[in-house]
Amino acid sequence: MHVNEVTFSIVGHAAWAPGIETPDAWHAWAGAPFEIGTGPEPGVKQMPAMLRRRAGFLGKMALEVAYRVADEASYGCAEGNNGVPAVFCSRHGDVARALELLSDLGAGAPLSPASFGLAVHNAGAGLFSIARGDKTNHVAVAGGASSIEHAVIEACGLLADGAPQVLLVAYDTVLPQPFAPYQDCREQPHAWAWLLRQDGAERIGLSWEAAGGLETATDGLPGTLEVLRFHLRKDALLERAADGRVWRWKRHG
Repeated sequence: MHVNEVTFSIVGHAAWAPGIETPDAWHAWAGAPFEIGTGPEPGVKQMPAMLRRRAGFLGKMALEVAYRVADEASYGCAEGNNGVPAVFCSRHGDVARALELLSDLGAGAPLSPASFGLAVHNAGAGLFSIARGDKTNHVAVAGGASSIEHAVIEACGLLADGAPQVLLVAYDTVLPQPFAPYQDCREQPHAWAWLLRQDGAERIGLSWEAAGGLETATDGLPGTLEVLRFHLRKDALLERAADGRVWRWKRHG
């Protein structure tokens, strides 16, 4: 590994979006991506109802995939096990809830402490750790158009610090109408999760360098969906130019 590269293996995976809930459906989407529309929210049946009711649509998507990977990987918090560190990644967070709070503030209406607490960027990670009694650290990352790359770097840093595995959860949704004119990609509701390890049969590398004016082709997908497509199609290479850098995702076997 050189200074501008991290490598990792994916040993667990789950994804969810309205109307795309199964692995077969996601592989069909990856072969011919289409605009993901709105629809019913996920059930998040593993979470206690009292906590589940607090999460909005965006949070429930994140929690649904986090639980699926947790269950598949026997990731738990039984006595003597403090769980697995987690990195939750959302470029925009629950901006719809934040907009409601700002609208109330502008109207002079009292703010709901509960809504405020759930509007912060690490709300989903907090609910997940509370529900599972997980005392391990969790991190919430937002890094502009390259949020997913920064989240992977953070996860790989935790692996380098000695964590055997790290849960990475990526999620976003459509922006509220006041922000729609400013978006630079086709924001769509989706969430996916990976369980990362340093070792594994298939290695993925992420490297980066200054863009230097280089542009890469894009079809308007958010970065998280571009990376998900790269993973599902088992592409050899994905290059993305974002935030002044070229990000290269490579498959090493």
